[in-house]
Amino acid sequence: MKEAYPVIDGAESLFFEGNDTGVLLCHGFLGTPQSLREVAEGLADQGYTVSVPRLPGHGTHYKDLNSCSFSDWYLEIENAYLELDSQCREVFVIGQSMGGTLTLDLAAQYSGISGITLINPAMDIPAFSHLEQASVPLYIEEGKPDIKDPGAVEITYTHTPLTAYQELLKYMKVVRRKLSGIRCPLTCFVSRVDNVVPPENTDYILKKVSSQSVSKYVLENSYHVASMDYDKEQIIEELLSYLEAHSSIDHRKKVSP
Repeated sequence: MKEAYPVIDGAESLFFEGNDTGVLLCHGFLGTPQSLREVAEGLADQGYTVSVPRLPGHGTHYKDLNSCSFSDWYLEIENAYLELDSQCREVFVIGQSMGGTLTLDLAAQYSGISGITLINPAMDIPAFSHLEQASVPLYIEEGKPDIKDPGAVEITYTHTPLTAYQELLKYMKVVRRKLSGIRCPLTCFVSRVDNVVPPENTDYILKKVSSQSVSKYVLENSYHVASMDYDKEQIIEELLSYLEAHSSIDHRKKVSP
């Protein structure tokens, strides 16, 4: 799809070149790579190669979302994964909210992914279900991002096309049918209080996947956009431990005696 509006300053895709372990980060619905910047930088500081693509229709103007399908979003993530996979010996994927949906879809397609991490992943959002067959309003007014920290400012939209919500709802249904095909190691972060995606989504995913290695961390002091909230340092710390535990590559610096 071709976007009609320029990218908002700060919403651009991110890439940090590092070692042979690649980490792909997927932002959520209406978000941008900015929502994952601190997590991405935390991983890159430890030497990992990190990619955070901007999903089509995001980070420009909400009218650009009128022309997007969920296939456009998936293809962007798939292309970013294939690029990382061509550069690195192994690739992990991390997704927040709808980014978690995209991550699960990707893992169902590519068995070579070394592991996935989900942050408040979206599989079913009952509060949006009334929009599935709606024809009005054409644009839905958005409230403030669901972040507990009042000092955090996320780049997002003030309005969203109804069609974009309908694409999200369709996509979650599509991915729910693919969960049993996921076998790679999986870890989840779930906020105890999430005012957008019910925390039960995470338990549903953990029950449906076929992964032998699964784990869950409860975030006590964050809302939905946890990567920008009070628990972001905990997320980074746990992610680094997870990557070290599941990587097949020893990145530790060799120290001469």
